[in-house]
Amino acid sequence: MSEYILAIDQGTTGTTVLIFDHDIGIRGRAYSEFTQHYPRPGWVEHDASEIWHVSVSVIEAALKDAGIRASDLNAIGITNQRETVVMWDRATGKPVSNAIVWQDRRTAGYCDELRARDGLEETIRAKTGLVVDPYFSGTKVRWMLENVPGLRARAERGEIAFGTIDSWLVWQLTGGRVHITDYSNASRTLLYNIHELEWDTEILELLDIPAAILPEVKPSSHIYGETDPEMFFGTHSIPVAGIAGDQQAALFGQACYGEGLAKNTYGTGSFVLMNTGTEAVKSKEKLLTTIAWGIGDEPVEYALEGAIFVTGAAVQWLRDGLKIIKGAAETEQQARSLASNDGVYFVPALVGLGAPHWDPYARGLLIGLTRGTTQAHVSRAVLESMCYQARDVVATMERDSGIKLKELRADGGASVNSWLMQFQADMLGVPLEVPRIVETTGLGAAYLAGLATGFWESREELDAKWKLAKRYEPSMPEVERERLYKRWNKALERAKGWAEDDDAAGEE
Repeated sequence: MSEYILAIDQGTTGTTVLIFDHDIGIRGRAYSEFTQHYPRPGWVEHDASEIWHVSVSVIEAALKDAGIRASDLNAIGITNQRETVVMWDRATGKPVSNAIVWQDRRTAGYCDELRARDGLEETIRAKTGLVVDPYFSGTKVRWMLENVPGLRARAERGEIAFGTIDSWLVWQLTGGRVHITDYSNASRTLLYNIHELEWDTEILELLDIPAAILPEVKPSSHIYGETDPEMFFGTHSIPVAGIAGDQQAALFGQACYGEGLAKNTYGTGSFVLMNTGTEAVKSKEKLLTTIAWGIGDEPVEYALEGAIFVTGAAVQWLRDGLKIIKGAAETEQQARSLASNDGVYFVPALVGLGAPHWDPYARGLLIGLTRGTTQAHVSRAVLESMCYQARDVVATMERDSGIKLKELRADGGASVNSWLMQFQADMLGVPLEVPRIVETTGLGAAYLAGLATGFWESREELDAKWKLAKRYEPSMPEVERERLYKRWNKALERAKGWAEDDDAAGEE
């Protein structure tokens, strides 16, 4: 039996490949960033071909790091940035244009039109569990069909394939033989009925999207096909056997298998998910009801989700945009150098605001500046903003679910920042637990693939592998916590609706 599982974690700013052994030891790791394209204000694009080529090179580097061959792999799991839209020619396998990234806001005006129609938003929410927002794939697909010359006619003739990034990678890995997605990614498109488990014909008709472009939807733990030897390092074919959107994969990797268990992943954005079991809990306060995963023939399981668009991306902005840091680790040092925030707040609405505000016209705000403000204040304000946004979501989630969180599991790149984790525990007023393996998106994808092939036998086996690295207990006095949070909300209100009169923000 082959001894390893390879996980492709295809994120928003880069691709990570991890190779796990049976005891979830990381035997190989590699990472590479890829290009971010910003053709207009509020627009964000990726080159899907570049993502594929980067993925291949990172796979090769991870295999080399592990000192193994592709033939030593038992299976491949994929986790991916969700909602990002790729469309490609079925005959050539080439993208028809750049991919439109989940952060992109170009369809904000069209979403306003949809929300203005009586009862339409509630109908879409009831079917998909989502709000009408440019974040999701559906309006992006419509935009591409309307704006890429000749694309609609080709799509209607069946020449074009649509997919989120998982579909694109599977198509490439299998040499164009398999066009699929999993339940979790389908549930993020605004086109999928999460109760009936099928593409919704009424919504497809509303958005004028031909069904011919859609992938087949399969469970998250399932053998979808095998790699094409020409595409994957030699003559050996390897099962592609696990797929989940990055946040659902992180929930699975965090072993949040019971109802009420929750996690927050600190990546490009931050995403709080709570497992609600086989019940799709309807949110009264604009959280998302989403499919968590489907395991083989078992009933699908659901989650409540709060999607925060910008957290780690703001640190990247400090590095690449403002150039006030050289690496993310500097933010922790700078935050620790200050006794307080001195009234400086940052609202990271760089691509609008996600849950629970859903304001595509909000824009970033840095407020409270004085002559004494330094780079350290700006870095600290960015870190604090991650924690305030998480509290916004957790408070909403508790009201929706009726469950008071006893603890929150944290993962993702920023979970290694101990100042940030302590401030998050303080702001929530509950313990924060960080596992030994913080790359839980990749781990979740590996778990799903390994369950499908029998590499691991059960979720009970996986649950026993979860190990605590550090637990952060809240220590901030409640009066101080509430004072800081009150001022955050004051800054937040000033950022909302800023670009509402900006024609570029709503241009289709």
